[in-house]
Amino acid sequence: MIKFDAVSKRYPGGHEALSNISFHLEEGAFAFLTGHSGAGKSTLLKLIMQMEKASSGQVFVNNQNLNRLSKRQLPYFRRNIGLVFQDHQLLFDRSVFENVALPLQIAGYDSREAGRRVRAALDKVGLLKKENQNPIALSGGEQQRVGIARAVVNKPALLLADEPTGNLDPQLSAEIMELFEEFNRVGVSVLIASHDLSLIAKLQHRILTLEHGRMIQGATKKTVSDY
Repeated sequence: MIKFDAVSKRYPGGHEALSNISFHLEEGAFAFLTGHSGAGKSTLLKLIMQMEKASSGQVFVNNQNLNRLSKRQLPYFRRNIGLVFQDHQLLFDRSVFENVALPLQIAGYDSREAGRRVRAALDKVGLLKKENQNPIALSGGEQQRVGIARAVVNKPALLLADEPTGNLDPQLSAEIMELFEEFNRVGVSVLIASHDLSLIAKLQHRILTLEHGRMIQGATKKTVSDY
């Protein structure tokens, strides 16, 4: 599903955010990406989404070499990836339903099919009865659930999350992680960047650890597949 082959990312001015990163995340896997603030977690996710391009090395997603991805292909590529943010990035001038429907509108779905998918996604995250509310009226945990529903409404093969529990208490964090595990159980590949080591330790999934832009730990012993 995801393969990094000797990938480095350097920004103007010489700062190297990632250095010689290699790992392989198989289809249907669930993994955490950990590391200190500034270790390169967000940069790695941006490379997968092609919000940034590698300075050297090769990134593959679903057997597609992203170095060869054209600007015309980029929107279609991104439709197969769901992205969840720490700060939700919801639109407060739109309802919960309209926020979740946005990716489908961009993709050109008709209103009937979009409505069916939106309600199915909201039902999955337990917010179907709040589809007409404004997100600003929801709790932080509920807002994160709206963000997750929006990320999965396109039925992506890959779900990425950047510190999705960073602003939540331990109970809500556990509930959000259970949602990610539910999607993984039906075949969605999941990669979550998180610094919550106590929560990660409880879940027993693969761990990728970055330190100053370098991969220092590729996996738990149970699921190692790095090279």
